[in-house]
Amino acid sequence: MQDRKALVVGIDEYASTPLYGCVADAKAVAGVLAKNGDGSPNFEVRLVMNVESPYVLKQMIEDCFSGEPEIALLYFAGHGGRCDATNNGFILSGQGYPEGQLSLDEILTIANSSKAINRVILLDSCNSGCMGAPGVLDGTSCLLGEGLTILSACCPNECAEEYNGRGTFTSLLVDALNGGAADVMGHITPGGVYAFIDKALGPWDQRPVFRTNVKSFISLRKVVSQVPDSVLRQLPSLFDMPGTQLSLDPSFEPTNSPDWEEHQIVEPYATKDNTEKFKILQQLEGIGLVRPVGAEHMYFAAMESKSCELTALGKQYWRLADTGKI
Repeated sequence: MQDRKALVVGIDEYASTPLYGCVADAKAVAGVLAKNGDGSPNFEVRLVMNVESPYVLKQMIEDCFSGEPEIALLYFAGHGGRCDATNNGFILSGQGYPEGQLSLDEILTIANSSKAINRVILLDSCNSGCMGAPGVLDGTSCLLGEGLTILSACCPNECAEEYNGRGTFTSLLVDALNGGAADVMGHITPGGVYAFIDKALGPWDQRPVFRTNVKSFISLRKVVSQVPDSVLRQLPSLFDMPGTQLSLDPSFEPTNSPDWEEHQIVEPYATKDNTEKFKILQQLEGIGLVRPVGAEHMYFAAMESKSCELTALGKQYWRLADTGKI
C-alpha cells in the first residue's frame, strides 16, 4: 500500500466563542480513517486539537501536503467565516477572530502545489463552501488542480450546524465512512460520501458542497464487501451478456428435492450444479444486482420456470468482472 496520510484538526477552545463538539468530531474522524473495516491499516493519522496559532496550523497543513503520498487528506472542524468584500473564506485557529484567521485561499494554494497524487480536503466549519468558489482575491486560486477533491459542510453563505453536541456534517461523514457510503465491493469514495450526506440533508438544511478534479477512482476507506469478490467474478459465467436473461426451473431450488417432505415437489428436481448457481443468484439479488423476471421472488421464478436478469447496476459489475477489474 502506498503512503496515505491524514491531518485531522479539531478546535473547541476559542477565547471568545468556544465550541463543544469539534474535538470529539476530530477524534471520531481520526478513528475511522486509521483502519479499514477489516482492521488493516488505512491512513497514517495525525490528530491535532486546539491549535492556538494560525501559523502553526498552516505549517501542519503544509507538512500534510508535502512529499508524494498516494493520498494527503486534511480534515478541519472549528470556526470559519467569510470576508464579504472578497468572498474569500477562512478558518480560525484557537486565537479566534481576527488574529487566528487562515485563508481558505492559502490552504487551496498549498493543496494545488502539492505533489501528492490525490489531495482531499474535508471542512466542517461555517462558510466552508467558499473554498474553490470563484470570486476570491486572485483569479486562479479558485481553480482545482488535478487530483484535488473538496467536501465542505455548507455553502459559502451558510453556517455549519451542530446537533446533540456534534457537527451535523461530521456525524454523517463518520456514518458514511463506516460503510453507509460503501459500494457493493466495500469501497468508499468521496463522491459516495457526498451522495450519502446530500441525501440525509433536506432542502432547508445546510447544503454540503462537493468540488473535484480527478481522473481516477479514489477510495478513502474499504469495509467488508456485501458479497465476496469471488461471487462478483462469476457474473459473466452466469449471464452470457449484460442484457441476457438466465432461464430458471425447479432444479435450481434446493428444497425441490425428494429429501424434503414438507411441501410439494415437482420435476425437474434440484441438482447440485443449479442449486449452487441459485445460491449465488440469490446473494446477487439481495444486493440489487439481479432481479427475477415474471415473478415476485427468486423462489417462484425457479419453481414456475421463469427467469432472472441483471439490474442496471448488475450490468455494470458484469462489465467489471468481464474485463478483469474485480
